[in-house]
Amino acid sequence: MEHRKKTAIILGATGLTGSTLLQLLLEDSRYETIKLFSRKPVNISSDRIEEHLGDVLDLERFKPVFNADEVFCCIGTTKSKTPNRELYRKIDFGIPVETARMCKANGIDTFIVISAMGADPNSTFFYNKVKGEMEEAVLDIDVPKTYILQPSLISGQRKEKRVGEWMAKKLFKVFEVLFVGSLRKYRSVHPSEIAKCMLLLANREQESGRITSDEIKKMAKGD
Repeated sequence: MEHRKKTAIILGATGLTGSTLLQLLLEDSRYETIKLFSRKPVNISSDRIEEHLGDVLDLERFKPVFNADEVFCCIGTTKSKTPNRELYRKIDFGIPVETARMCKANGIDTFIVISAMGADPNSTFFYNKVKGEMEEAVLDIDVPKTYILQPSLISGQRKEKRVGEWMAKKLFKVFEVLFVGSLRKYRSVHPSEIAKCMLLLANREQESGRITSDEIKKMAKGD
């Protein structure tokens, strides 16, 4: 029996993890249409890609075409890229929360979003606090299948140059071999591992909740 072809939505398809996820979806025969919501095009030619360009800080304007089986939110920023705290919060809190609301309003049952290890609404560290508040707000919206991924440092080569981040990754690679036992969860995660985990979660039955960094790596390996 042939299953119905699915439609997926990606926010952040031009980023490191989002672009990797897009390639996986294009290679997956279960997906007929992949809708992309972003400020700039991905420059990939495929009749399965449907691009909607505009300001993703104003998702409400896309509501009539925001329909899919699954939504993947891969949008995020950094302190160095977005030093303005108000704008940072609009991106890392506002976009995922508004996306979850759109899922709920349009009857989309699966929402998968990338957060970060250390997310904590009670943290004194602004960036961890924002991630933690985002997680709580997203879970409160109660999309039936909501998965929040909490990767450690994300490895891989970004399109834009981030010198500080590049140096941190190099140092991290040197010392992370010492992360064994309970410390394994602090090992860096490759974008392909995150993308594989997101796709797996979208296509299996699992209780909603948070997926820790070590779980992401295990799921990506098929463990």
